[in-house]
Amino acid sequence: MAREFELCPGRLVGGDHPCFIIAEIGQNHQGDLDIAKRMIRMVKNCGADCAKFQKSELEYKFNKKALERPYASKHSWGKTYGEHKRHLEFSHDQYRELKKYAEEIGIFFTASGMDEMAVEFLHELDVPFFKVGSGDTNNFPYLEKTAKKGRPMVISSGMQSMNTMHQVYQIVKPINPNFCFLQCTSAYPLQPEDVNLRVISAYQSAFPDIPIGYSGHETGIAISVAAVAMGAKVLERHVTLDKTWKGSDHQASLEPNELAELVKAIRTVEKAMGSPIKQLLPCEMACNEKLGKSVVAKTVIPEGSVLTLDMLTVKVGEPKGFPPESIFDLVGQKVKRSIEEDETITEQAVENHVKKVKC
Repeated sequence: MAREFELCPGRLVGGDHPCFIIAEIGQNHQGDLDIAKRMIRMVKNCGADCAKFQKSELEYKFNKKALERPYASKHSWGKTYGEHKRHLEFSHDQYRELKKYAEEIGIFFTASGMDEMAVEFLHELDVPFFKVGSGDTNNFPYLEKTAKKGRPMVISSGMQSMNTMHQVYQIVKPINPNFCFLQCTSAYPLQPEDVNLRVISAYQSAFPDIPIGYSGHETGIAISVAAVAMGAKVLERHVTLDKTWKGSDHQASLEPNELAELVKAIRTVEKAMGSPIKQLLPCEMACNEKLGKSVVAKTVIPEGSVLTLDMLTVKVGEPKGFPPESIFDLVGQKVKRSIEEDETITEQAVENHVKKVKC
């Protein structure tokens, strides 16, 4: 069983605990604080566990030429990439306001720290855990510094190799044991053939002492539900209020009705996973009483006869007698009284019968 740890106060992940559902608002708020609050409220109402944003200190994430690059995309909020990103970036005070709002309505709040200085701010903000975006998973100095903060970590693995993920594990584990990996493919929207859910199983085998999860950028909810059925203990999906809004992430995001459906489906699947023990359940008793079959006499069986297989058959019988799986055990046993054709074979009719206990 995968190791469990407290990701947020009072909320364990891993083991048999429910999947922790992160609603990734990211920068789908369009740079509008009121929209951001509406989105926090929305994900809370839909049943997600955490509202997550993306925090960057732009001069630490990008070099000058990257910020000065012309940005003529239909998704642009400015003439340069720097202007575009500044439009979407909330200030420290705005983040404090958003965190306070999330606390007031009762949902966990965090953000991906997109550079080392952003991590410093989020640590000061006292977020419950750090999310490491795929773009920083192979940024080993960043990982080391983030791990040393001592907060739980959720690490996405988009654009990475298994070899890199082994290195990440070896860097983080000795410093901070409270972390998990998310299988992720960094494409927006993500096509089903590029999801590779089997990596979840590969991670579970390679890293059995940490929880494994899934960060999805596909459309719809089916793949994410399948990830949970495969054992994903943390699930992250991008969310939006409107897929037609400007911004490249909106198409790969879930609208409120989809998020609510996803949460409901995940909780249903978790109930359905149930127990690995196969046995007759109380809910099956009515069907078993009505349709469960018994061993019956294929022909008249005189008193004192030793049963042979050609004397016996299986039917829905009244009253209930030996179950079908006992038919071979009855062969060679003697009957204490005569049994009519088509009569149920009962324990009272068989000499010295010892009932076998099912394991």
